[in-house]
Amino acid sequence: MTFEQVSLLILLIAMLALFSLERFRIEIVAIAGLLAGYALGLYPANQVFAGFASPVVITVVEILLVVQVLARARILDRLAGLLGEARLSNTGVIAALSSATGFLSIFMNNIGAFSIGLPVALRVSAVMKIPKRQLVIPISFAALLGGIVSLIGTPANLLVSDAMAQATGTGFRLFEFAYVGAPLLIIGIAFVSWRAPRTFAETGNDAATPNPAARRVVSERHIPDHSPLIGANLAEMPSRFGLQPHALIRNNAFVFGARDKSHVVAGDYLLAETDDTVLAELTASGALSPARHPAVPQVELTSIEAVVMPESTLVGSRLRSLEVFSSRGIVVAALSMRSPRIEGRFEDLQLSIGDILVLEGEHAAITEALEECECLPLASQPPSHGSGGAWQPFIIFACGVAATAFGLLQPDIAFAAVVSALALLNYLNIRQAMADLNWPIIIMLAAMIPIGSAVASTGTAEVIASGLRTVIPIANPVAGVGLLLFLAMAITPFVNNATVAIVLSPIAIEFASIAHHSPAAYLLAVAAGASLDFLTPFGHHNNTLAMGVGSYRFRDFLKIGGPLALGSYFLTLVLVYVFWL
Repeated sequence: MTFEQVSLLILLIAMLALFSLERFRIEIVAIAGLLAGYALGLYPANQVFAGFASPVVITVVEILLVVQVLARARILDRLAGLLGEARLSNTGVIAALSSATGFLSIFMNNIGAFSIGLPVALRVSAVMKIPKRQLVIPISFAALLGGIVSLIGTPANLLVSDAMAQATGTGFRLFEFAYVGAPLLIIGIAFVSWRAPRTFAETGNDAATPNPAARRVVSERHIPDHSPLIGANLAEMPSRFGLQPHALIRNNAFVFGARDKSHVVAGDYLLAETDDTVLAELTASGALSPARHPAVPQVELTSIEAVVMPESTLVGSRLRSLEVFSSRGIVVAALSMRSPRIEGRFEDLQLSIGDILVLEGEHAAITEALEECECLPLASQPPSHGSGGAWQPFIIFACGVAATAFGLLQPDIAFAAVVSALALLNYLNIRQAMADLNWPIIIMLAAMIPIGSAVASTGTAEVIASGLRTVIPIANPVAGVGLLLFLAMAITPFVNNATVAIVLSPIAIEFASIAHHSPAAYLLAVAAGASLDFLTPFGHHNNTLAMGVGSYRFRDFLKIGGPLALGSYFLTLVLVYVFWL
């Protein structure tokens, strides 16, 4: 192996490890890796930032801009009412919501489809008394499966198509992925619709106190006079009051000492974790004082839950620095966190993707603040009326899709025309929309493209393929496709699916060369495997959000995602063999 090949392998392993640890921002890791690759001589200076001009990156940006418009149209809102009137079984409701979300995901990115379907699912849960745990994971998985169906469904598909074009001169057409993706979507939705009600067979309201669906929240509350907590020690809080104490604050100082000797007195502040229903009961009974809003009459207050989205400006911020809320008189009353580490006071807690904020303040102020900081409200709200012309953006987008499907225009050109039309018709404020984009993902994608190209140009892909050839008969197309699919599915829970596609596409092309076969089947296996991410709550942002909103545990993903991943693996192999080998 040459110096370039060894250094590139070390660089890729280091970057994948850093991506999976999530201790550093993904765009920082990507840019650092990009510059390291240049310093190691893996690509010339004029190729360092070539990824930012890639048609793949441009198309992703355009799709994200269009999704902002389509999300505001709230096309699925009417579906909630229809499902309520239809009186379907839980399985039927799950299938309907999952099908709608999966269909949207064919034409937009997975997170966009999930963020449109999620509020509708929560509204259906409240109206039809279906536990939200039966609804949230299925629509998350449906969004991932829908992304496999089309060229624009996920960046991974665009990337493997670009690799195909570089290798053969022609990329995939818009719906060529559907030979594999459509059966996976249909069978996957059928499976999760059947499995979810049996896995999460709660009855009645999610909020029952002993119910595992009750959300765990952290809050810091004042101990008022005559509270039943006065005189109790911290050690007995879990058994007596259902509170898991983390800190006791008295006169703005922490009370240290053994828990069985730390007693609560009137005027203390208690930082504790509990079920949301328990917190509500203790607050209503006067055991804990609610947050105070000196500028807003208590009668005008409303409470809204909101989830921190991947593109939110709040990611990485501490509660004390949330000017977007404090400037509007909004209080963060409680927080449901992904991180198990709780240190310091409530205001010191740091936000991450999937965390859920419980906000109290004026309804209009909260709505405005959430729009500004890109958080998704989870409160059940009725569909908005008077949205005349809401179908026009969808018609414009459909024209762009049709132009791409029939080969009239390249995707980046077609969707540039869609963005222009939406802006001219005042559906899209490009300046504001560009500021609201998920730039970390875009930067990561653009920075990884030169590194992925180096896997092919330095001969690293050939070295990897030759090494695997000695232990696995990759000259057999089925074995080669099966190995690539396994590698993609094994890596994607730990890194972004676009990164999986970038790293494995050159190796897939080398596998095809060894087998003297078209690379299409191998690249399709990479694209499908990169999106078949059902095993963990951290592999894809959709699953991360689902875990926070649905109050799932890690093993819940394995219960549904394990059989789905296994079945999807073998079904993908069969479909690739039938249609592409």
